[in-house]
Amino acid sequence: MTRIQVWGLGALLSLLLAGCDRAETPAPAAPETATPAQAVAPTAPAAANVTAERLLNAGAEPGQWMTYGGAYEEQRYSRLTQINKENVKSLGLVWFADYDTNLQQTGSPLYVDGVIYVSTAWSKVYAFDAKTGKELWKFNPKVPGEWAVKVCCGLVNRGIAAWNGKIYVGTLDARLIAIDAKTGKEAWSTHTFDETKKTDALYRYSITMAPRVVKGKVIIGNSGGEFGVRGYVSAYDAETGALAWRFYTVPGNPAEPFENEQMKMAAATWGEGEWWKVGGGGTVWDSAVYDSVNDLVMFGTGNGTPWNQLARDPSGGDNLFLASIIAVKADTGEYAWHYQTTPADTWDYDATSPMLIANLNLDGQERRVVIQPCKNGFLYVLDAASGKLLAAKNFTEMNWADGVDMETGRPRVKPEARYKDTPFNLLPGVQGAHGWHANAYSPDTNLVYIPTQHAYFPMVSAIDTYKQSDVGYNLAIDFGAQVTYYRDKPDAPRTFEGYLQAWDPVAMKEVWHSESNQGPTGGALATATGLIFQGSGSGQEFRAFDAATGEKLWSTQAQTAVLAPPISFELEGQQYVAVSVGGAVQGGYYAPNYSRMLVFGLNGALQLPAITPYVPPQLNPPPATASAEVVAAGSGHYSQYCAACHGENGQTRGATFPNLMLSQMLHSQEGFDTVVLQGALSERGMASFAEALKPEDTAAIRAFIIARANEAKNNPAPAFGAPPAQEQQQEDGEEGAQQPHEER
Repeated sequence: MTRIQVWGLGALLSLLLAGCDRAETPAPAAPETATPAQAVAPTAPAAANVTAERLLNAGAEPGQWMTYGGAYEEQRYSRLTQINKENVKSLGLVWFADYDTNLQQTGSPLYVDGVIYVSTAWSKVYAFDAKTGKELWKFNPKVPGEWAVKVCCGLVNRGIAAWNGKIYVGTLDARLIAIDAKTGKEAWSTHTFDETKKTDALYRYSITMAPRVVKGKVIIGNSGGEFGVRGYVSAYDAETGALAWRFYTVPGNPAEPFENEQMKMAAATWGEGEWWKVGGGGTVWDSAVYDSVNDLVMFGTGNGTPWNQLARDPSGGDNLFLASIIAVKADTGEYAWHYQTTPADTWDYDATSPMLIANLNLDGQERRVVIQPCKNGFLYVLDAASGKLLAAKNFTEMNWADGVDMETGRPRVKPEARYKDTPFNLLPGVQGAHGWHANAYSPDTNLVYIPTQHAYFPMVSAIDTYKQSDVGYNLAIDFGAQVTYYRDKPDAPRTFEGYLQAWDPVAMKEVWHSESNQGPTGGALATATGLIFQGSGSGQEFRAFDAATGEKLWSTQAQTAVLAPPISFELEGQQYVAVSVGGAVQGGYYAPNYSRMLVFGLNGALQLPAITPYVPPQLNPPPATASAEVVAAGSGHYSQYCAACHGENGQTRGATFPNLMLSQMLHSQEGFDTVVLQGALSERGMASFAEALKPEDTAAIRAFIIARANEAKNNPAPAFGAPPAQEQQQEDGEEGAQQPHEER
């Protein structure tokens, strides 16, 4: 099989360790010896000729993968049958192509008529010839680096949409862009928020979710619930970019007219707080699905702003439509129904985890249902037409509730879990029992395959010290508790593990689960031959399981994290499996992470190049001389403004951002301020914080990082009270404590 390869990920990166973006300069291609097949120009690609008819009948074209979940039902199920349980052991790499970024990859590819399209970090989009791997074009939306300060949890993009010759991508600076699928040139672009207010503190939007196209409209939501935004989902005309409709997920200022009756209804559940002053949250940052039978678009909504309900609504109302699944009419965006998974959310329990539509036999009756394994740990089965709750049960261990009342649909919350006066070691933590990682469903086994997480997070209220901030998070919890809680309670459980499990949504029970790995695990793909393909997250393994039993039938090492969900497609009579990979596994922000597109086929024999040896910088901080009061002040500022990217204590765990304890900037306050206050690295994502921090504040932050660095140097293992079993995750994992919740 022919192949195209781009060797390496670039020369050594800058030694500056305070930026928030990695070097993006592509490495020069290594000399190649062209075979006769390689010397022939690839067939000109079709221009993403995706129509309503093709999407509605995706099952009739099993060789294509034209939308995020493979078909409108989002089951991520391939009907191709060439790769099966008997021959999967002969699966091998056919081609790979490197990306020009060293950041984490979470994008699910599309395959349309001979071309693979995929989004990567910084909202870039590639098109590859699916036969050879030759890059056809690359689109760079040129997101301003300083916008990274408005992005919660990683400079990622989870996917794209295709329609009528265009590829659609949402960007980190909250644009929706249509790309000409033939040329890779921009066709149109629109801001998904009021551009006249884009500098407003309440307009810190971003986009990381994959758009969906329904009936000629591009459906897209936004991220930003940690900062200060009002959530909504929008539909744009796919040809022109004109706004067709918008549905807000939380009410605005009650002194102003409500957009519809639903916002009036929702406002009555928000008590006497002034939530609108910081937006309210409720962003639609990941899950969406179209039910063509009922002509409804369904989507999940996120957490409130702040997380701690006491800070946004002291009365303790339900706060509609936070943490809810909502259905609206596809043509107009008119409300149809909703189900709130977590009323009065105070745990960052978004309802944005991927969901799917399936036909199940429940109590002898065929029902069309929506299934969501939710972040809060419950798996829900809802009637797709009405939203009626049909079943709910925890699919993993939890300690915040003891079940769901099937009469009211409400979780039975344990009072102590609300952490009003006493810290609570939450399970599942804010990482979620199930994050953004895609499920799969097989109509053959009638099982849902769930990337599952078992993770704790200490919830400690900071209501007494919380003040709304126009820079950094608005959470009203104590982020420093990630250290102090476990330091003071060394025997408290604090695992963060991921695994794949098969769940029966009729019997509501687990059928099997894979071995666990540290940190999150990857998205899944089911096939008609009884296989489940899935990545092990930071374990670097891409593998295939028996869908019925969970037996691992095949695996390969990807040299990097495998988080994004794979797809399967057919070209010239051959079935392939493709997956976008990339994420830190060598323990350092500047280590190569081998972000690539990998394509596998039967009897593929290509080997990846050997990894590049990497020696991480040594921990060598200046002496800790600041007073305890200054260090304490720095801890507070750091938790508010820095921990989201650089991790608690300045020690990033996932290498998505630099480990500040290793930074040479610690040796100079002037150098430190050049970056933090003057924005010397703004083009690389490290914006100036001069609006929020004064020189005495940055001095305290630097003192705090120095103190923690010396503590780590003098007590190298375990770091900050982490159990020995987690040490590898703390250094090598993808999400760890530096990103306490899933990437938005």
